[in-house]
Amino acid sequence: MAKKTIKIRAKAKDDVVTVKALMTHPMETGARKDKSGELIPAHFIQQVTCEHGGKKVIEAQWSGGVSKNPYLSFKFKGGNKGEKLTLSWVDNKGNSDSAEADIR
Repeated sequence: MAKKTIKIRAKAKDDVVTVKALMTHPMETGARKDKSGELIPAHFIQQVTCEHGGKKVIEAQWSGGVSKNPYLSFKFKGGNKGEKLTLSWVDNKGNSDSAEADIR
């Protein structure tokens, strides 16, 4: 995908970092039909990964059952204000994107 598809925020409070991410993606299951009755091919995010300090803090395996433009929120311990984290995804067609955010 050519444009940036991830909006991400990370906020630290009391040694816990809350990450909120919105990903722009069609998330088609492969079961829906278009107006002419043809099946719309499956196109969905398969893997989401977030890394902080060289370590994975979350890795999620998704399928076509996740809604269009998915929102993900999670928390982890050990991050500090000013540090960076990276969130990335890969879909079933080989497309990918990643975004970096500073922890605030």
